[in-house]
Amino acid sequence: MGEFILTEKNGYIGTITVNRPDVRNALNKEAWLELRGAFTALDRDDEIRAIILTGAGEKAFIAGADLTVLKTRSSVETFYGVNQQIVTDIEMVSKPTIAMINGYCLGGGLEVAMACDIRIASDDAKLGQTELNVGILPGCGGTQRLARYVGLGKAKELIFTGKLISAQEAEQLGLVNCVVPKSELLAKTLEMVQAIAAKSPIIVKIAKLVINRGAESDLASGLQAELLAQSLAFSTEDHLEGINAFLEKREPKFNGK
Repeated sequence: MGEFILTEKNGYIGTITVNRPDVRNALNKEAWLELRGAFTALDRDDEIRAIILTGAGEKAFIAGADLTVLKTRSSVETFYGVNQQIVTDIEMVSKPTIAMINGYCLGGGLEVAMACDIRIASDDAKLGQTELNVGILPGCGGTQRLARYVGLGKAKELIFTGKLISAQEAEQLGLVNCVVPKSELLAKTLEMVQAIAAKSPIIVKIAKLVINRGAESDLASGLQAELLAQSLAFSTEDHLEGINAFLEKREPKFNGK
């Protein structure tokens, strides 16, 4: 547990909470580093099968980077790209990650959410790539990942205008997976986690790897990676357990081997 990032384990679920509600969970330098450490620790924990990321309080998921810190950052420090690398590290976590978006998800917060595998939003959430409103650019992958989710034209519109969109519009654009009433946000997220955790953890890891790498390559390369991954899957104990359980009409008991 860090000063600004809380980590909790509950069985096979790891939950990371950005804990700066007084500034709408904006990320300062220490919070960025603690965030990477929390994801790394849970990814290395063999008991954890899925990771949830959320923000403390009811107002915000993550309302971006802390502007009081950005005000004093030099161009040289910016060029080092530490925060951008942290978001990339979150995207590279081997276990499935779910952003549970409660409230404002802006700037760097949206960039972190897009690095997660799945995004579930409350019906009152607001999302936006708002950096141009304060005279800077999205610097943690927003100029690249947003276009991959919503298309080039819409990404340019959202970034150029810096406007906020509702959770409902974000769902229509494919930026979030689903929108639920605020009172049901945790229950829906846990339902998703439980559905994922019921699968073989090693096969889920392989699937995530192939999907992510395939999205960054041409179709032929992606298909070849899929064949190699499927061959690896057939070498696991879990694939036999899954097939035998289906044939025997029982629930599988996957052990991640």
